[in-house]
Amino acid sequence: MSDLINVSRRGLIRGLGAGAALAAAPAWAQGHSIKHRSGGVIRPGFDQVSGEVINLAVRAGTRTVQGRRGHGVAVNGSVPGPLVRLREGQNVRIEVTNHLDEDTSIHWHGLLLPFQFDGVPGVSFPGIKPHQTFTYEFPVRQSGTYWYHSHSGLQEQTGHYGPLVIDPAAGEPMQVKRDYILLLSEFTPLHPHFIMQRLRTGEHYFNRQLPTWTDKYPMSGEERRMWAQMRMSPTDIADVSAPTYTYLANGRGPHEGMEYLFTPGDKVRLRLINGGAMTYFNVRIPGLAMTVIAADGQNVRPVEVDELQIAVGETYDVVVEPRGAEAYAIVCESMDRSGMALAMLTSRPGARAEVPALRDPPLLTMADMGMNHGPARGAMDHGAMDHGEHQAAKDTSHSMDGMSMRDTSLLPPDVTVGPGIDMVSMAPVDKMDDPGLGLRDVKHRVLNYRMLSALEPNADTREPSRLLEIHLTGNMERYMWSFDGKMFNAVSDVPIRFAWKERVRVKLVNNTMMAHPIHLHGMFFELVNGQPPAHQPRKNIVTVQPGASATFDLTANEPGDWAFHCHLLYHMHGGMMQIVTVMGPEDKA
Repeated sequence: MSDLINVSRRGLIRGLGAGAALAAAPAWAQGHSIKHRSGGVIRPGFDQVSGEVINLAVRAGTRTVQGRRGHGVAVNGSVPGPLVRLREGQNVRIEVTNHLDEDTSIHWHGLLLPFQFDGVPGVSFPGIKPHQTFTYEFPVRQSGTYWYHSHSGLQEQTGHYGPLVIDPAAGEPMQVKRDYILLLSEFTPLHPHFIMQRLRTGEHYFNRQLPTWTDKYPMSGEERRMWAQMRMSPTDIADVSAPTYTYLANGRGPHEGMEYLFTPGDKVRLRLINGGAMTYFNVRIPGLAMTVIAADGQNVRPVEVDELQIAVGETYDVVVEPRGAEAYAIVCESMDRSGMALAMLTSRPGARAEVPALRDPPLLTMADMGMNHGPARGAMDHGAMDHGEHQAAKDTSHSMDGMSMRDTSLLPPDVTVGPGIDMVSMAPVDKMDDPGLGLRDVKHRVLNYRMLSALEPNADTREPSRLLEIHLTGNMERYMWSFDGKMFNAVSDVPIRFAWKERVRVKLVNNTMMAHPIHLHGMFFELVNGQPPAHQPRKNIVTVQPGASATFDLTANEPGDWAFHCHLLYHMHGGMMQIVTVMGPEDKA
């Protein structure tokens, strides 16, 4: 096994020959999509599989959600795919059979494993060919809440994902009476390649909340002129949203009756997983506090909140204690508040709580443009601003000439300047205390990254030996996304290199006006969030707020080639991806 771990991706693909190497590139890198043959009706919800040997089958079929039908790709016949339940310390062999007429794959999101089983075509393995079986085999080295999904083409949008839970060998630190999974995602009858085509030709195609002459957004004429002058929209928050999307809870739409039973006084654990393609969800349970006990599968010191924002790819474990009401609504609004996923905590089947109406859509502010004249605030909420902040905002708007947001001289020399960059943040600052768009002015308690603290001490608390700064760049009108101005090419990439067990501080600078959930495969990093180094929270995804920065510390102790990308599916597809190469212990730096 150690010999396998030290095989590089380049050696793997070189051994296949030039023609096979091209075929090994993911479908989105090849630039086309193969049509599926229907494989029957896909059911919502999921079963459970476990044991030393697990069999998974990937098939195409037809999905129906709240009367809307569309193409789907399912694992074992359901969306989401089955819950894969493992135990820390076991060895597992997972046989994945591809019944599609195109390549597929499964990436085990957040798992520590040999890189050739990470499941990214063109990076760590060639992919699973049509009507063939691939065997994933690895020791289970961790515990917690995770998930899995395709890394081939845009199959994740069509339903190719599922939950994964690993039970700790020593038992859970917090005992609960009931343990449930809430996997959030989206359904659309549109083919994902049609969506990508529309985003490329008209970035606002799916945005039903654009400002108009008759809208009721709380903006003055002066502010509207400022946005027009910048050729930007304050509602550019989600690239794809409702009604194109129907938001799902465990594969079911908000009117399809997803419910979880409880007995009053029970401690109930909800394992929240955002398996969506493009949607940040704001999750709350009116009338109930949530105690966050884990983030991205890693235990944190319990922190009580009333709402949290969960990024695409993130997982949070929360504990609630329902009592005093017959039912509670689990409300999962999309970040742009165009729709919601919905489930019910019920004391008896069929009991329902009142579902609150969608809140008013949020708007971007100057702080989201990287012009940090004051704290991040909600939709131009002048009532919440003091006189000085209001005057600063007015002064900023007066100074806009339509070009200052595109001053590429502010970028470091290693960022490639070209048509792929249409915005440069003027003064990006760390915003680990930002709860996310739409949640900055609510009156109740909202989770932010600064509130997270690792429950178990981190193993490596060395000072980082170097700082690596990476800029998140893009051109939203052309729908081009990149790191440091360079769009990913699966065949001729230049990887980010780390020496064996090197300790590195990575600073991500977001030069765009959209939040990006940045995911590193194969390793955990520690957020630099103000906690002592021993208790910086371990994660594998971090949201970098618009026009802001975020920093994490990393110990490069997992050899191999790993994907590093934005987890917004169409952003990754549009180029915001890179390879991280960790040298093995016997390799020369």
